[in-house]
Amino acid sequence: MTTTAPARDADRAAAPTGRATRALRRPEVGAAVAALAVLVFFTVVAEQFLTPSGIGTWLNSASRFGIMAVAVAMLMIGGEFDLSAGAMTGATGLLVGVTTTGYGLNVWVAVLLALVVALAIGALNGVLVVRTGLPSFIVTLGTFFVLQGIDLALVKLVYGQVAVQGFADVPFFESVRPVFGGVIRVGGASISVSVLWFLAVTAVATLVLLRTRAGNWVFAVGGAQASARATGVPVARTKIGLFMTTAGAGWLVGMISLFQSSTVQSSTGVGDEFVYIICAVVGGCLLTGGYGSAVGAALGALIYGMTRQGVVYAGWDSNWLYAFLGVMLLAAVLVNNWVRQRAERLR
Repeated sequence: MTTTAPARDADRAAAPTGRATRALRRPEVGAAVAALAVLVFFTVVAEQFLTPSGIGTWLNSASRFGIMAVAVAMLMIGGEFDLSAGAMTGATGLLVGVTTTGYGLNVWVAVLLALVVALAIGALNGVLVVRTGLPSFIVTLGTFFVLQGIDLALVKLVYGQVAVQGFADVPFFESVRPVFGGVIRVGGASISVSVLWFLAVTAVATLVLLRTRAGNWVFAVGGAQASARATGVPVARTKIGLFMTTAGAGWLVGMISLFQSSTVQSSTGVGDEFVYIICAVVGGCLLTGGYGSAVGAALGALIYGMTRQGVVYAGWDSNWLYAFLGVMLLAAVLVNNWVRQRAERLR
């Protein structure tokens, strides 16, 4: 059948609208615009911000938060929260520090042991949420307090203080350090290997969410759990896997922090769980689940890293960072809602 001229004109007129709708519906669009705005702003107000050393500093900061933010975003897309994510980073670092410096365990074995323990705790969180039907907020809040208590009590029991020091003197420390705490020189910037981990985690998470059956399951259990279960989606297995993912990311960030600084404290990571959630929400994740992206969460972490260091370079009181976080969270929620409503109207 031949297409008439008016029909062709209508198709051409509708094409930009279709492209605009698809662009608006992408969760990371708002975060990308905000990241560009923050970059431009601090480049103008702080001379050191865009120097090689400045870029290396805020990239390194963003990478540690970004690894966790991406994992937390996946869990939020699946409709759950993990408030133990911050404490997990400190707990895994302390486990490696205590078992190596206090009990002489091989550092490679200690690192793998910490991973196994983290995954087991993540699986336990998932099983409790799935089997009991309790809100993940409550379950993981309990896990947070347990980990925080163990972090304090265990280190005090072994060392009589709340920090593990002398870790750099552990045998084979230098063989592990390049994997988690290494530094790469790029031009005049010192880029931590954590940035490479950050990029890898973001890439893998994006691939899983957008190109695999497991990614479809994540969106399904977060958006409509009852319907997902009715269509054969393994809801329990998916949610347990997501909790194990955040725990594994906590282990990775814990190792990065430990091998970068060669020390760890009982308070390490405590309170950061809220920053991870903020980064995910800024990146387009909805608190109700079923919507979001790994790239968006990574951009949210980049915004946080740039702001955290930009405030220092600008010579401002560092407490302004917390005010910025609050404003950023509220603005992100409002923008995300507006973008979705706009996209739905255009569809």
